[in-house]
Amino acid sequence: MSHTLWAPRAWVQGAWASEVLMTVDSAGRWSSIQTHAPAPAHAQRLSGPALPALVNAHSHAFQRAFVGLAERRDSAQDDFWSWRDRMYGVALRITPEQLHALAVHLYTELLAGGYTHTCEFHYLHHRESGQPYADEATMSRALAQAAVDTGMGLTLLPVLYERAGFAQAALRHDQRRFATDVARVLRLRDAVRSWRLPHVDAGVAIHSLRAATPASLLELTRLLQGDPGPIHIHIAEQTSEVTDCLASTGARPIAWLARELPLDARWQLVHATHATAEEIQAVAASGAGVVLCPSTEANLGDGRCDLPAWLASSTPLSVGSDSQVTRHWTEELRWLEYGQRLALRQRNVAADSDGHSATAARLFQRLLSGGAAAAGWNASGLAVGARADLLVLNTADAALIGIPDSHLLDAVVFAAGSQPFVSTWVAGQRLPPGETAPAMQHAMRQLWSTAT
Repeated sequence: MSHTLWAPRAWVQGAWASEVLMTVDSAGRWSSIQTHAPAPAHAQRLSGPALPALVNAHSHAFQRAFVGLAERRDSAQDDFWSWRDRMYGVALRITPEQLHALAVHLYTELLAGGYTHTCEFHYLHHRESGQPYADEATMSRALAQAAVDTGMGLTLLPVLYERAGFAQAALRHDQRRFATDVARVLRLRDAVRSWRLPHVDAGVAIHSLRAATPASLLELTRLLQGDPGPIHIHIAEQTSEVTDCLASTGARPIAWLARELPLDARWQLVHATHATAEEIQAVAASGAGVVLCPSTEANLGDGRCDLPAWLASSTPLSVGSDSQVTRHWTEELRWLEYGQRLALRQRNVAADSDGHSATAARLFQRLLSGGAAAAGWNASGLAVGARADLLVLNTADAALIGIPDSHLLDAVVFAAGSQPFVSTWVAGQRLPPGETAPAMQHAMRQLWSTAT
C-alpha cells in the first residue's frame, strides 16, 4: 500500500530542496518526489532534513570479529600480509551461528551509520575442516537471514577463490574454508536468488587475479553473459600484488583485467589503489566502477588512491566498510578527503571550481550513483523508481546546531560525530532500533575466550 512522507528539506538531485513530498509505492519505491510542496494532512512528517542513504559497496561481515584486535605489532614488519595471516585465524573458527550474530550486529551498526544496503564479498563458505556443509549455502544463509532480521538490503557476492597466488596451484591450508570453483559460485548465486527474500539479491565476485586462474576467469565471464548481476573483484590493493602480477603476466593488474576480460558496467574494481593514468582511462572507457575503502586502506597501510584522477574520469565510484574498522559512511568520506590532504598538502581536494566547490556534495553525489551500480541497481537517491531509502538528520546534534542549510552536508561529513542520523528508512519503512549486544557478546566470548 502506498504512503506519503514529507520533509522540511531533502537532498534531491544533488542539492537541498525545501518542503519535499515523497510518495512510496506498494513495492517500497519512490513513485513521486515533489519539492516546494506543503505537507498534506495525510503525510507522515519527518522530524528533520532527509538525506539519501549510501550503499556499502564492499563488506566482509565476519571481519567484524577482528576489529580492534590487530592493533599490536607482533613482528619486525607489520603490513597487509601479516594482518591477513592473523585474520585467517579468526576465519578458521567462526561457525554459522556466530556469523549470523556478527552480521546482525554489524548490519545494525551500518544502518545507524547511514548505509541501507550492503554488498557482501562472501568467501567464508565451508566447515572449519574445509569440508563443505551438507547445505553448501549454509554460511550464505546466515548472512541473508541477518539482513532480513535487521532490515538491511543485501547483494550477496559468492567469491571465486582457487589458489594462494599467481605461482601457486592451490590454496594454503589456512585458506581451506574459502575454496570454490566457477560452478560452485554460480550455484550459490542461484540459491540466494531462489530464496526470494525481501531486499536480498546476488551477483558474483572474484577474490583477485592472484586467486583465480585465467582459464576460470574466462569461463566465469562467458557464463555471465546476459546476467544483470554485479561482478566484483579485489584489485591493485597492495604494491606487492602489482609486482607479482607484472612478474607473472607481464602486465599490471588493472591493465591485464581491462585487456583480457570484457569489462562493462556490471564490474566493480575494489580498491584499485595503485592505478596508473592509463589504467584509470581504461576503466573509465569500459564503464566499470571502482569501490574505495579508505578507512580499511588506511588501517592496513595499503596506500592512497589517485582520487583527483578518478574523480576527473567518468568512472562510477562508491565506498565500502570492508574490514569494518569503521561502520559509518561519513567517516569513510572524511578519510577519503583527509588522506588526500595529508599527502598533497592541499585542502578540499575532491572539490573543483566547475560547479562542485563543496567537497562533501561532490563526493556524496558521486558515491550515491556509484553505489547503485555496485549493488546492481538502475536508480538511487530521492528519485522516482529508486528504493525508498533515506536518513533523517538530527539537527539537534551538537555539531549541527546553527549550521546554515546550505552547509548542512558539509557539517555532517566533516564536523558531526559518526551518527548524525535520528532514523533510518528502508523501502519506505522506518527501522526500529535493534538489540544486538547480547548475541554479539556471546559470539565474541566464544571466539576470543583464549585470547591474551
